Amino acid sequence: MFRAAPLRPPDGAPAGPPTTLAGEETAVRGLLVALVAFGLPAGAEAQKIAVIGLVHSHVWGHLERMIRQSSPRLVAIAESNPELIAEARKLGAAQELFIGDYRRMLEQARPDIVWAFVENNRHLEIVQACAPRGIHVMFEKPLAATFRDALAIRRLAEEHRIQVMTNYQMAWWPANYAARREAAAGTLGKVWRLRGVVGHGGPGASGPRSKYFFEWLTDPVRNGGGALIDFGCYNALWSLWFLGRPERVYAHVNHLRPELFPRVEDNATMILSYKEGVGLFEGSWDLPRSFQDLEIFGLKASLTVT
Repeated sequence: MFRAAPLRPPDGAPAGPPTTLAGEETAVRGLLVALVAFGLPAGAEAQKIAVIGLVHSHVWGHLERMIRQSSPRLVAIAESNPELIAEARKLGAAQELFIGDYRRMLEQARPDIVWAFVENNRHLEIVQACAPRGIHVMFEKPLAATFRDALAIRRLAEEHRIQVMTNYQMAWWPANYAARREAAAGTLGKVWRLRGVVGHGGPGASGPRSKYFFEWLTDPVRNGGGALIDFGCYNALWSLWFLGRPERVYAHVNHLRPELFPRVEDNATMILSYKEGVGLFEGSWDLPRSFQDLEIFGLKASLTVT
């Protein structure tokens, strides 16, 4: 099976806008719920989850919760970088969890689920290792660094009947579901226009948790781009959810701060054209504060998610 993170929050998700930590906890719990629903046996024994890589900044909150909870049971962490291992040890990860080579880890720990926090251009490599073993895989967004890799991941998932999930953090925000319910109920009338901004002041490189992330996030090959792929993927998810697949897509990118981001764009503007609608989006590393805002315009009313 091949799916994005579910667009329905799992049972027990918080009713109001979650804090960051609550959202991460819900994502871990929702991962297990979704994987059980798509093929893992819901037996008495806790499912085994392993982590591959610690170079993604999203890993730390998720890892802390996996260490604390008993289901799914964290059985291994594949990482060889001493600085990153030390950071994980600060969160309570036992030394015996660490195995330097992830392929050896898959054979020794035999997890049911792998949550990989690696560079985007390594996602296909991870699925190639996990799929023949029947191991379900989850990545942080986006699914892949290139469209070709994404198609290959889909083929492997379908061939080996595993679940591959992409975790978009906003998929766990109740405000998004409230907006979707209002739109689906016809409260706004026909939805014809979306305007979204996702961004912040840019990634930093201070401390081991950030510097290794910064190295690949600002690499056009390992990331697949810059702000366009980093934040544009959120806008793509919104547009697909509310308006469906567009007829045409236009994007314009800028290098506004080449001294900080010399190899990739730090701002992207996107126009998505529909037969009876339009999506106007921006993904940026150049904003004065954090934005994850969406305006939904219907013929009767409009709604803002912020």
